[in-house]
Amino acid sequence: MAKATGHSAEAVPADSQGRPEGARTVVVIGGGVSGLATAALLARRGHSVTLVEKNPVLGGRAGSLESGGFRWDTGPSWYLMPEVFAQFYALLGMTPEHELDLARLDPAYAVWDGERGGTESIEVRSGRAHVRALFESLEPGSGATFDDYLDSAGHTYALALRRFLYNSFGARGLASAFARRDVLAVAPRLVPLLLRSLHSFVSGSFRNPTIRKILDYPAVFLGSSPYRTPALYHLMSHLDLDDGVYYPRGGFTTFVESLRRAAEREGVTILTDTEALEIKTRASRSVGVYSSRRPSKVSNWLRQNVPYLQTKGPMLAGAFTRATGYGPREYVATGVRIRRAGEPNPRVLHADAVIGAHDIQHLEERLLKEDRRTYPQSYWDKKIPGPGALVLMLGVRGELPQLRHHNLLFASDWKGGFEAIFGAAPHIPDPASLYICKPSATDSSVAPKGYENLFVLVPVPADVDDAGGHVQDPGALGYGDGDPEDRADPAQAAADRVIAQIAQWTGVPDLAERIVERHVRTPADFAEDVYAWRGTALGQAHTLAQSAMFRTKNSSRRVEGVYYAGSSTLPGIGVPMCLISAELAVHAVEGTRAEGPMKPRDRYGRR
Repeated sequence: MAKATGHSAEAVPADSQGRPEGARTVVVIGGGVSGLATAALLARRGHSVTLVEKNPVLGGRAGSLESGGFRWDTGPSWYLMPEVFAQFYALLGMTPEHELDLARLDPAYAVWDGERGGTESIEVRSGRAHVRALFESLEPGSGATFDDYLDSAGHTYALALRRFLYNSFGARGLASAFARRDVLAVAPRLVPLLLRSLHSFVSGSFRNPTIRKILDYPAVFLGSSPYRTPALYHLMSHLDLDDGVYYPRGGFTTFVESLRRAAEREGVTILTDTEALEIKTRASRSVGVYSSRRPSKVSNWLRQNVPYLQTKGPMLAGAFTRATGYGPREYVATGVRIRRAGEPNPRVLHADAVIGAHDIQHLEERLLKEDRRTYPQSYWDKKIPGPGALVLMLGVRGELPQLRHHNLLFASDWKGGFEAIFGAAPHIPDPASLYICKPSATDSSVAPKGYENLFVLVPVPADVDDAGGHVQDPGALGYGDGDPEDRADPAQAAADRVIAQIAQWTGVPDLAERIVERHVRTPADFAEDVYAWRGTALGQAHTLAQSAMFRTKNSSRRVEGVYYAGSSTLPGIGVPMCLISAELAVHAVEGTRAEGPMKPRDRYGRR
C-alpha cells in the first residue's frame, strides 16, 4: 500500500484574534463529500465557513434511502485508497479507525462471466498470491505476466499519488509533476501508457476473456470505457487486487456523518433545505498579477503610477486571464444569494470566497451571469460524460448465499456493451454488464433479520440534457423518469429485465417473487437530486483529454474568489478524489501551491 507522507503540525502566523493571516469568509455550495470536506478543512485553518445544501439531508451522491426496515447507500459502495482517507482525517486530527468501523472484504468480489455460461461464480480475493493463483487457473502460465502487471500498477499508483493527484497543475504544478527525477526516469514507460487504451494494454498481456474483463472493469470506476481510458489507469488494479477492498459498517452514510461532525466541530455553519440562487459579484479593481487573495505590491504600484494601465489595464489583463488562466480576474465574488425553506424571502450570505462543490456546469449556468462563466456551453458540448446509472434498490425475503458483498456480471459482448453506452446510438445493453452490492453479507444493520439488501447498478447512457430533459425518447433508451411505482414506466420495464438477468445468471429463479421493497432511479433522478451534468452518475469520463492537467480546473478565470471542488474538477471521480479535491480547493483559496498532501496544522477559527 502506498503511504501518504507523514506530517507534523504546521505552525502559521496569526492575527490579533488568533486567526491566521488572510483568513476569509467562505460560502460552500453543496453538502456532498467534497463540500463537507472542503468546509471542514477551511474552518480548521481559521476561515469563517457557511455550507448550503439544497436537500434536507447531506451527502450528495453519497446519499441513503430507508424504507421498510432496509437502508441503502444510494451512491458509493467501494472503500478504496485507504491512505487518502487517512491523510484527510489526519488534517482534522482524526483517524479512520476512530471514525469508521472498517471491514476488509474476503472475497473482494465475485464475478459471473456470460462467456463461461452456467451459474457458477469466480471469487476474486485480494492479495498477490490469491490473484496469481486465480489467473493461473484461468490461463495457465499467466502468473509471471500477472506479477509484472501488478508491479507496474503499484509503481504507477505510488507515482500518481506522489506527483499527480495532489496537484492543481498550474504553471509551477506542471513543473513539480514532470520536472522531477522520479518522473523523468520512468517517462519512457509512462508515455506509451498514455497513448494506448487500457483494453489494448490488458489484451496485450492476457488471452483469457474473464481475466481481461477483471482488469478492464476499473475503467467503469473512472466513468469511462476500457476502450477509451488510457492504459496508465491500469494502476487501479493495485487497489482491488493488491491493496484490498473495505466496507464501512453502517454504509457510506457513516462516513458522511463523520464529515458532518468534523465540519460542525470546526465551526462550520451548515444550512440544509437551502438553495443557492446566484453567486454575487462586483467588477474587479485589480490589474495586477494573479493572486487568489489580494493584489501584489507590484500590481498596486503599476496601477497607481502607469497611466496607460489605469485605462487599458483591465481590458488587457482580462484577455490574458481568459487565454491562460493566469492574471487578474474581471470580477470579484461578494457572496451568495440563497433561498431557505421556511423563510419568506431570499437573502445574501456575504463572502469573499465561494466554493462550488457540485457539478460545475450547473454552478456556472445557473448561478453566474454569462459574461462571468469560465466554461460556456460550447466547452461542455465537447466533453464526454461518464455513464448514467439505472439503479435498483431491492429488499429481498430470505437469504441469497449465491451473492457476495460485491458482485460483477460481465456480458459476453464486452465491447458492444460499452459501445451501447458511449457510442453514437446509445441504449441500455441487453444483457448488460452490471454490479450488485449485497451489504447485508457484511452488515446486519442494513436489512431486517431474514432478508437481504441489494443495490444494483447498471451503467447506461447519460441521457438528460443540461436543462434536465431527455435528449431523446426515453423509451428508445429503455428507461424513463415517471412514477417509480408505475410498472408501465420504461424504467420499471428495464428493471424487470435486469432482475430476470440476475435471477438467471446467479441461479436464483424465484428472485422477482421474493422482492418486498423495490426502488428505481434513472439519470433524470441524478439530474434533479444533485444537479448532475447530463444525468451522469459519476462526472466527466476519465479519457486522456479529461484527466490530470487537461481536466476542468478548480478556480474561475472570470471571477476572483470562485473555486470548485468535487468530481467534475481535479483530480477526478470517486470519494478519495473528492477528498483530494478538497485539499486542492483549500490551496486555491489560500493562494498556495499544491505539491503533495497537506500537512496538518493547529486549529484556528471560531469556537
